[in-house]
Amino acid sequence: MSCRIDIHTHVFHEKIAEKAVQHLADHYKLGQPYRGTAADLKEKLDAAGIDKAVALCAATNAAQVIPANNWAIAMKKNYPYFVPFGTLHTDYADWKSEMDRLYEAGIRGLKFHPDFQKIDMLNPVLYDMMEEAKGKFTVLFHVGDVFPPEVNYSSPQKLAKILKAVPGIEVVAAHLGGYRHWPWVVESLKGLDFYMDTSSSLLYIDDENLKNIMNNFPHYRFLFGSDYPIGDPAREVGLVKKRLGFTDDELDKLFTRASGLIGLKG
Repeated sequence: MSCRIDIHTHVFHEKIAEKAVQHLADHYKLGQPYRGTAADLKEKLDAAGIDKAVALCAATNAAQVIPANNWAIAMKKNYPYFVPFGTLHTDYADWKSEMDRLYEAGIRGLKFHPDFQKIDMLNPVLYDMMEEAKGKFTVLFHVGDVFPPEVNYSSPQKLAKILKAVPGIEVVAAHLGGYRHWPWVVESLKGLDFYMDTSSSLLYIDDENLKNIMNNFPHYRFLFGSDYPIGDPAREVGLVKKRLGFTDDELDKLFTRASGLIGLKG
């Protein structure tokens, strides 16, 4: 039986979950999000009929790299229904050794949130990291935000430059290629080799931009993501069924094709 995967969730240690979730809520001007703990996410996944979730973290400064990755490694050991991704920061000098440590621990993914980490996607160190990650890690980028592309740390335009500069890197662009930057997704990213997830998109994107994106990228490039604790997996399952217009076969693949990207079978 195929494994149904939510490729975009965030899970925090009990000690910091409340503070971390509040930071997300404040930044995106949300109402009360979910708890952000392992137990709460597992309950939400079960209710949505999802088997596993990619658990993401992003070090907002160099000092957070080791603790964040220690948490990712601990999750891999203790929570079989999560697939944790590690994180790096361009200010962390020994990032190659940390990448090796993650790989040896069985971590096969990296998460970058340029806007929270204050890392411009054009940073040369980030390009070096992508070269090193090629063939070893799937890299999930948060893309887009409340600011125009030219002043944002991340954007579809900047992601396109990475994809062209480092061919062969396995990338997932969150939020249908760029949160609130959907008008630029097609013109910037069409024809490039990458995946995109559905997280924090289908509640907000207008019909015209959604149709444009769906008509200009092959459907096998889309992955299901809920963005828990901002989003609820069951609600997001309903939204993809309602708004994407996928056949039953395409929906099944939307939920399961991430298995190969994150080192799972089935």
